[in-house]
Amino acid sequence: MTWTSEVPTDGTVELRPDPRALDSLGRNHSLETALADLVDNSIDAGARNVLIRFIRSGAQLIGLYVVDDGRGLTPDQIDSAMTIGGRRTYRDGDLGRFGIGLKAASFSQAASLTVLSRAAGHPAVGRRWLREGSTSFLCDIVPTDFAAAELDRRWVFSTTPSGTVIRWDRVHGFPATSDDSRVTTFLTRSINHIRGHLGLTFHRLLGTEQRRILIDVEDVNDTAGSSAEVAPIDPFGYPRPAPGWPRTLTAETNGTRLNLVCHIWPRRSNEPEYRLPGGAENRQGLYFYRRDRLLHAGGWEGIHATDKKLQLARASIDIDGDVAGLASMNPEKSRVTVGPDFARAITAAKAPDGTTITDYLQAAESVWSTTNRRATAQRSAVLPPGKGLHPKVAREIVDELPQLNESPLNIIWARFDNESFFEVDRANSTLRLNNRYRTAVLGGRRGGLNDAPLLKSIIFLLMENLFQGSHLGARDRDNIELWQQILTIAAMAELDTYTRRA
Repeated sequence: MTWTSEVPTDGTVELRPDPRALDSLGRNHSLETALADLVDNSIDAGARNVLIRFIRSGAQLIGLYVVDDGRGLTPDQIDSAMTIGGRRTYRDGDLGRFGIGLKAASFSQAASLTVLSRAAGHPAVGRRWLREGSTSFLCDIVPTDFAAAELDRRWVFSTTPSGTVIRWDRVHGFPATSDDSRVTTFLTRSINHIRGHLGLTFHRLLGTEQRRILIDVEDVNDTAGSSAEVAPIDPFGYPRPAPGWPRTLTAETNGTRLNLVCHIWPRRSNEPEYRLPGGAENRQGLYFYRRDRLLHAGGWEGIHATDKKLQLARASIDIDGDVAGLASMNPEKSRVTVGPDFARAITAAKAPDGTTITDYLQAAESVWSTTNRRATAQRSAVLPPGKGLHPKVAREIVDELPQLNESPLNIIWARFDNESFFEVDRANSTLRLNNRYRTAVLGGRRGGLNDAPLLKSIIFLLMENLFQGSHLGARDRDNIELWQQILTIAAMAELDTYTRRA
């Protein structure tokens, strides 16, 4: 058969998707990015207040709500909003784009998604999707009285005359335990991660408008606890810029223009705006925004390799969705993927004064080297960190403190034939800790060579100077005796508390 330019057809057939396709939605979401996607919808609805509420019954976590006081949905709008892949009409400035955000974000975390909403002048309305066990695309209708009752619960703010409640049941990532301490630990960590992620993602929107994102926990047998507000975390929020910066570099390719606003932090800082979730070194590089919503935080995307000396360098780029041939965002709005032309365009970008990306990177490295030398020169030199210290801790010590050219200091656990908490072995540059206290210090967790990083860091900073010099002075011996007495009593108290709890 010879090649033909057109493929013939003989009628059509409707091929409905298998409901199990729902299982693949939102696979790239974490809890933080899923909640950010829901907050996008609240902001698009004009909400001034958004509440994320964990629900627990006694010790067990049983559900989660996201509530807002936005415009809400009318009975005519809710079916479109709950349609898988439904595309509503987006207004200028809306953060939504793909029409799957609510469903993908929710199904990535929960087996049951319920949306309850009320628009001004309209009755409350509700729909529910069940992800698992469904053999069709039939969406459950929630009775009006239940929808109204959920909207009228005791939230931190009013959802009258309008608002929306999103409810997740059977959340996958919740601890499958009724152990109060484990659930509390999970909640504490999760809320801290959520506050950090949302504070960074929405820092422009939280910092310039009267808008709040709140997080709390409600026990169904009691009341909700106090709400924690998400504070904006501006990755460019230095008090004073490095001299001569920021500068804007403009890149043009195929008729598309991108502005790269190049910032240099004046020095390292302990402020959350500098350190950021994941650490400052991993957050150097490019920050992509769409309509003031952060999509992507850090990484050089082919322009340069990550380098410790470039961790003061951060550059922002504002895009509107996909930029042909240059950049595109993923459906989760958690990452931007650049095309093959991107690095070439940025490499050719220039500021009005002729500054290039190479000049920018060299300037950032120079500021880093200057400030790091100045800070290091003002601190006393220490022994290099050795065995027993967590690699991240060891790296931070090396970065922050000048190093002596001597043997590294090891901090390890060992068996003692007495109750003393520590033992100084200057000959082998080793500080030993009494293994009988190890389980209590670790709270029953399994230990390893680099365990107890907080304790060992404190011990390193407190006792490192004991291993310097040719001998111990009278003051050093007095300090050892004092520290031994206090730390041994503290360790025994820790062991006693752990034994009673166990």
